[in-house]
Amino acid sequence: MNSLSPVISKIIPAGGKWSGHISWGKQITFTALEDNANVSLLLYNANDPTERYNMPDTLKAQHTAHLTKGNVLMSDNGRVLASIIEDSVGWHDTITGYTTRSLTNQKYGITTYQNERNDYYRSGEENFAVELFRNGLTSRDLSPVVNLFSKVYCDDEGDLHYVSENCKKGDTITLRTEMDVILVLSNTPNPLDPNRSYPSVPVQFTITEAEPMPENDTCFNHRPENRRAFENTWEYVLLSKGGIR
Repeated sequence: MNSLSPVISKIIPAGGKWSGHISWGKQITFTALEDNANVSLLLYNANDPTERYNMPDTLKAQHTAHLTKGNVLMSDNGRVLASIIEDSVGWHDTITGYTTRSLTNQKYGITTYQNERNDYYRSGEENFAVELFRNGLTSRDLSPVVNLFSKVYCDDEGDLHYVSENCKKGDTITLRTEMDVILVLSNTPNPLDPNRSYPSVPVQFTITEAEPMPENDTCFNHRPENRRAFENTWEYVLLSKGGIR
């Protein structure tokens, strides 16, 4: 298959959600269709969902508090679920989590499906609960998320600050899957977004076949810890699939 031929392309509207099983060797490109997008992301090993994205290990191993090109999303078994191979944004939030029903009601007003039907304001927690259930998981499997397109930094006093201008229309970030994964997405606001109106920013994602990883791959060579995580991943794929690229 041509590396540029889309396997799938979808637009997730504001408040929308999506999940699916994606095999290793794919690349997923997210595009902000307006300014100030935020898409919360969860990743699980599709063949053993007890293994999932581990925020503390990912940040500690790469000496960072945010993600960008060259970083990888590590699992709790020290393997690479996905790597960030392209990024026009430069900063993606890893520490603020997802919105809850109570926070959504408090910030944007109380809405319900019974009254507003599909126009009610979704929370990240509810979106994730639905999509996890569709994949044989439950709310007990919720874990820290990556908030694509959002920038949150911590000052010297320990206070967190949300940067409203971080994402512009047309910004993109591309992930490459290094294992078979379950990807779960929620297009809901960043919890620290100060906007008092519920954001209405659609985000497109497109999945294509990834090119083979080059020897000078930025993600592999980012840190020694990255190399070890890739080696652990290749060993796992080799033993479980009988082959490796």
